[in-house]
Amino acid sequence: MRIPDAVRKTVNVVLCLAAVVGIGWSGREIWLVWNNHRQIDAACGGLVPAGRVLALSEAGGTITHRRLDDDSFDPDTGIPHDCEIFSTEAGERAGTDTGTRWFFTGEMGVLPADRPRIADRPMEMLVDPYGRTTYPPQPLDGDVAGTVTSSSVTVQLPCEGGKAGDAPVRALWARAALKMPGGSQASGHDRDILAETAVRTANNLADRLGCADRLPDAPDDVPALAAGPVPAGRAEGTCAWYGKTGLADRSPYPDQVVESHTDDRVWDERCGLVLGAGRANGVYLTEGDEHSRLGSPDIPGQWFVSLHTYAGPLAENIRLTSTDDGETPEPATPGKAGRSAVEPIWWASSVCGGRPQVHTMTLGLGYAELMASRAEAVFRAYVDDVTTRRHCTDAVFPGHDTFRADWGES
Repeated sequence: MRIPDAVRKTVNVVLCLAAVVGIGWSGREIWLVWNNHRQIDAACGGLVPAGRVLALSEAGGTITHRRLDDDSFDPDTGIPHDCEIFSTEAGERAGTDTGTRWFFTGEMGVLPADRPRIADRPMEMLVDPYGRTTYPPQPLDGDVAGTVTSSSVTVQLPCEGGKAGDAPVRALWARAALKMPGGSQASGHDRDILAETAVRTANNLADRLGCADRLPDAPDDVPALAAGPVPAGRAEGTCAWYGKTGLADRSPYPDQVVESHTDDRVWDERCGLVLGAGRANGVYLTEGDEHSRLGSPDIPGQWFVSLHTYAGPLAENIRLTSTDDGETPEPATPGKAGRSAVEPIWWASSVCGGRPQVHTMTLGLGYAELMASRAEAVFRAYVDDVTTRRHCTDAVFPGHDTFRADWGES
């Protein structure tokens, strides 16, 4: 059957137009992908794997980055301290006025760090203050030293032979984080990508600094975090020792724990002890009249004991208080022990596998007045557990006379 010339011409025109449209669409997509990679590389100094960031669930559409100040980069190496990535897809989902939303942060740094790590303050929140689910951080496991939170993965890598400018580097770290709404937890898909992103960022930074070692591949199927707090009797990880002491059965001691499972490679390990609402209200009714600072426990987890162990280079730069408002920083010096002069914070120290360890204990605001004289037994039991588990030596504890409620008095 012969096709009329007019019909044939019409078909040819349609096909040509479709080809032109297809080429234009393809070209636009190629440009968009290229530009999205360029935005991430520009923001993160070429250290964060752009392809992995673009695989995150909210990375669709057009990618942009927040231009950082000059002091956001190390002046000697040009390495950014952090980079912030935005997408139009995240903005559409959130319904933002600008049509874009900040959805990813890459962070990295070297150890020893210029900025000290500050111990938990008496107003720290170990439990979500709004009653939402609390997800205690957990070790990354696999063959990688790392930690996982509900929205981020952080890894650490020794850096033998590395230098940042002229300064030697002993270790480095990298973090990949999502901006999650309302304290929710990242999906399994995103957790796996965050883990891979953090590992690859650390290895890229190791290349840049001349480190001898590299991290192995991130583990597959990073598990979801378990919710907390849980009753002390069910503790199985970093707070298992507390459940065995029997103290949780007695008022005014905490009856719940916020814990992680143990991994001796983790450089910042925490055991949190908190009073559930029932225990806290009971303590307030029986003790409130006798202790002037013991205000009504209106916030979940307001009364707590926070216990940390800091390891390696991180342990060498711990401060008990910040330097804000003209305060004099109080160092928690490895090889020594003591108490803050202005806050209910104590520290002990030890040596584990040749690395310094600093162990801190912070008591919640108000609750500290009631617990100070009872806290020595808790702190010693915690440090004994960590040092035994990590095969530590040379443990040094604060003196018995430091466990009294007179900090901050002139």
